[in-house]
Formats: sequence, structure tokens, C-alpha cells
Amino acid sequence: MDNFKDKVVWITGASSGIGEALAMAFAKEGAKLVLTARRQEELERVKKQTSLPNDSVLVLPMDVTQLEQAKPAAETVIAHFKRIDIMVHNAGVSQRSYINDTDLEVYQSLMNVNFFSTVAITKAILPYMIEQQGGHFIVMSSVAGKIGTIMRSGYNAAKHALHGFYDSLRAEGYPHNIKVTTICPGYIRTNISVNALNASGSKFGKMDSNQEHGIPADECARRILEAVRKDKKEIYVGGFKEVAAIYVKRFFPNLLFDQVRKNIPT
Repeated sequence: MDNFKDKVVWITGASSGIGEALAMAFAKEGAKLVLTARRQEELERVKKQTSLPNDSVLVLPMDVTQLEQAKPAAETVIAHFKRIDIMVHNAGVSQRSYINDTDLEVYQSLMNVNFFSTVAITKAILPYMIEQQGGHFIVMSSVAGKIGTIMRSGYNAAKHALHGFYDSLRAEGYPHNIKVTTICPGYIRTNISVNALNASGSKFGKMDSNQEHGIPADECARRILEAVRKDKKEIYVGGFKEVAAIYVKRFFPNLLFDQVRKNIPT
């Protein structure tokens, strides 16, 4: 997809971080946007900052964990724009807690936000993409979707699940010109650690040092758009250390497991 002009792009988690940066990047390309998150006032702020014409941006507030809302939300988008060209599954929440301390309900929340919400929305819009014989899913996984680390067990599990599901979708969607690009960010300068869930499901409330010194969200967005232009199947976005860890696991798994075991978060 060389040109995003007039493409209808639906972004979840669009009110901050990578989602907001992607909204700005697609807006500069002349795309039409559907902005989804829970906070309508923040979505309105993002809409204003895009400087797009009013009828080119649909603000669609939604709690993605309310899975029954996926189908009516998709119907709203289709009624407004008549099609969906790109679906950006960006809504997500991280974790900061040990397995032994974490309530089962926290794991359910992590899976609902990071995995089941994407499945529900995907199933809601897939019939439209099949009918129009084209579409592109941008799936926000993580380096955590490749490597399991301490205090991230539920987050790791949900991100690993995304790879299995969307690898299958990529294969099944091929005859209908439906594409999938899976994004594995490392440390990006966002509030993901601040909003992460602790053992009881409350917000962690602290900025990780690695996150604070990560690459800017707008740079991450630029690399994502470039990957979609080139129809990349999977990309890694981040600093040398976390991206290198993916290759260390592939070729020297025992070395990686030893490093993960010793890397206890402070």
C-alpha cells in the first residue's frame, strides 16, 4: 500500500502514545480516521490536532473489553465511511506483578484488553474486508510477544497469543487480499508502564526507566507506516538491546533464558 490518501484507518487506543502518534502520521498522509478509546475528550483533542476536515474523522468512544460492542461499532464505521481499509489494533495494557501474587481476574483483564478485544473487532470487520476484497490489519504486539520476562506473565501471554491468531488470519485472508503486519515495539516513550496493572489490578503508577529513555512514539509511528507500505509481515521497533534479544532467543535460547532470569525488575 504505497498511498494512504483517503484510506479509512480505524485506530484503537488512539487517545495517547503510539495510537495518537499513528493518528497524526496517517492524517499527514491524508487518510480518513476512526479514533477509538474510552475517553471521548481525549479523542476530540486528537481529532483537532490532526487538522483533518470534520467529516474525515469519526470519533468512536468505546471500551474494547466490552466485546459485544465490536459489531455495532463496525456497523457505525461502515455507515459513516462505507468501508474499512486499515485496522490498527493498538489498545493494550501492560503488567507489573509476580505470578504468585497476581489475582486470576487480572489475567482475565489482560487477555480481554490485549487479545480478545482484537479478536472481537477483527471478526466484526472481516466480512466487510472480504466483501471489498482488501484490507490491512496492523497488530500491536511487543517484544514481549517473543520473549517472556519477569513480572509480565499475563502481558507476555496475551502478546504471544496475538502472533498465533494473526499469523492464521494472514494465511486465511490471502485469497481476499487481506494483509497483516505485526508490530513488536520495544521501549517506546509512552505511559504504558504507568498504566500497567499490578497484582490486584490497580495501576502500577510508575514510569520505568527503560520506557522513559525509549524511542519517541512519533518515530515508532513513522516506522510502522513504512512497514505497511512495504507489506512487511512483522517488524521490531526499539533500541538495540531489546531487539537484539529476539535474535538471541532465536539462535542462542539458553543464553537468553539465563539473561531473563537474572534481569529482575527494580
